[in-house]
Amino acid sequence: MTFSNHVSAAIERPPAQPKPWTSARMLGVGLLALWALLGIGLVIYLTRAWNPELFDRTFPAYMRGLWVTVKLVVVSMILGSLLAIPVAWARMSKNRVASAFAYGYVYFFRGTPLLAQTFLVYYGLGEYFASIRPTLQELGLWNFLRDAWPYAVLAFTLNTAAYQAEILRGAIESVPRGQWEGATSLGLSRWQTLRKVIMPQAMIVALRPYANELVLMIKGSAIVALITIFDLMGETRRAYSRSFDFQTYIWAAIIYLALVETLRHLIDWIERRITRHLFRH
Repeated sequence: MTFSNHVSAAIERPPAQPKPWTSARMLGVGLLALWALLGIGLVIYLTRAWNPELFDRTFPAYMRGLWVTVKLVVVSMILGSLLAIPVAWARMSKNRVASAFAYGYVYFFRGTPLLAQTFLVYYGLGEYFASIRPTLQELGLWNFLRDAWPYAVLAFTLNTAAYQAEILRGAIESVPRGQWEGATSLGLSRWQTLRKVIMPQAMIVALRPYANELVLMIKGSAIVALITIFDLMGETRRAYSRSFDFQTYIWAAIIYLALVETLRHLIDWIERRITRHLFRH
């Protein structure tokens, strides 16, 4: 034990002062109590209204819908991340035309509802492709383009690419300029500096915003049920239309919550792993 540790251990610290019951604290406790009561009421309702026959009948459909939701989100996030790279580069570019185009793209897709974007892509492109159906049939594309899946993927990809581009741009610009200058003084090229110096630091900054975007995509994916895709919410709507049992929606909410919480804990674990070098043990 060092001398400073001996000194700090010998110093008698004053006892912690009790926190006063301010209006904000009382409001917070009241809201927590309200949420606790709502949770208890939900458990009581599910216990009394439990229908094992309905659960056994709809559970496989829920799992199929969950798989569709996961596929939609994963594919859209991957394609969106690829599209976000040139958009982020254009946003940081000194070329005014490229910067203006990227700014307009980001402004539009971040400023309009995802539902409206999905409808524009689904009904707009769908109507156009229907008008040239013979040509698409000759090319063998009609069986693919008549389904709602590619339109949902395209809409979600365009939407998340706008958000990911801003996340990436902000993360890169958060790295101090001195990092670029130091790498240049060591003889590294701009690409080597970006890949070996800037991006590892930028990805730590971008991890949380990326995780938030992924969570928003999971929750926003429920709107594809409105364009005939039977994801988790689509299967939930079908189960309710056949049973008129409100607990079908509660089950869906629990599945969404479990998915988001699992993702949150995974991101926490990844963040702890990649930031170990920033903390002393």
